[in-house]
Amino acid sequence: MLKQGLLKGTAIYLDAMQESDLQIVTSWYGASDFLRHLDAIPAAPQSPEKIRDWYKNRINQQNGFLFAVRHQDDDRLLGYVELDSILWSHQVSWLVIAIGEESDRGKGYGRDALNTLLRFAFDELNLRRIQLTVFAYNKGAVHLYESLGFLREGTFRKFLHRDGDYHDMYLYGLLRQEWQAM
Repeated sequence: MLKQGLLKGTAIYLDAMQESDLQIVTSWYGASDFLRHLDAIPAAPQSPEKIRDWYKNRINQQNGFLFAVRHQDDDRLLGYVELDSILWSHQVSWLVIAIGEESDRGKGYGRDALNTLLRFAFDELNLRRIQLTVFAYNKGAVHLYESLGFLREGTFRKFLHRDGDYHDMYLYGLLRQEWQAM
């Protein structure tokens, strides 16, 4: 467990996700609200086997990093962050963030985790661009990304069908020099 240095935030630290964390992650993937903000797939509970397969795929990939987000005071698992599908020759990565429990959202853990992950991405990995997508109805995440300097670069109009309505999905990007200027 690395509670200092590059992977240490203000209230959180980024750590290797462990197989022992998967029971908690599986419980998050059983919560409709969590799923509806994270992914475009139908919001249906995921089995422990499917979560284990996801985890094994992520930790064995050569073009990504998966980190557990843990609270500094008690090492409690708050969520995870991921740099995914890194294109090394272009210095570009997709970003994923998930704060598991609704009671932990809106407390600054996501901001802290993203700041820590961006420092790792730009300073350690020498990436040039980080990008992500977010559903327009996820107002808290949209506000967070914009406050961290991400720019909305595109809109996938009426991309997602949920609850009888269509919703836009936004593409955001952040360049290293924009992040350094903040």
